[in-house]
Amino acid sequence: MGHIHTQITLSPVVSKIFCSSLHAVLLVRRRPPAVTGGGFVVTDREQRVLFSVDGCGIIGASGQLIVRDGDGTAILFIHKKGGVVQALSVNNRWKGYLMDYGEPSKPVFGLHDPKPVLCTTGGDVRVTVEPKGRKRQWDYEVTGSFAQRACAVRSRAGHVVAQIGAKGTMAGKDLYHVVVQPGYDQAFVIGVIAILDNMNGESTRC
Repeated sequence: MGHIHTQITLSPVVSKIFCSSLHAVLLVRRRPPAVTGGGFVVTDREQRVLFSVDGCGIIGASGQLIVRDGDGTAILFIHKKGGVVQALSVNNRWKGYLMDYGEPSKPVFGLHDPKPVLCTTGGDVRVTVEPKGRKRQWDYEVTGSFAQRACAVRSRAGHVVAQIGAKGTMAGKDLYHVVVQPGYDQAFVIGVIAILDNMNGESTRC
């Protein structure tokens, strides 16, 4: 009788290979900017590297981020939309693209955050997954404060997708944890966190 509840619906954004049927505890550690150009590394409890994020110290361009898998292969290219449209817009807009053979290929999600840059309690940071449906303006939202390491990514239906929090006595800006619920795309969650990090002027910013 125990099998009824084991069917987890996968919600891939980057790829279903990054969706787990179990909840995952990921540890995020900031890289020292002097040595490695900044960014952060994501490990599991056994210290195995699952993802890493390169910021402008490595890429050499601000407003651009690269998410890599545990093997160091680039899986997501994220950039902030620039230009006149950006200057006139109420929102900062970010786009995440899948990487194919080292080149950005198809867009998989977009993120809007209100100016001035705040991860406010109003849940104003909104994420849309491609392809966009006409009926919906957003698919996920970020609630709480990323700067204080107390925020969550929630689905449109209100389910918690991932919870970001400080962990233990050593925890803080440089070490925190992310709990991703079963079925959700961990690479996508890390992509959203990379943008929050950059918006808050942290490890991925030069």
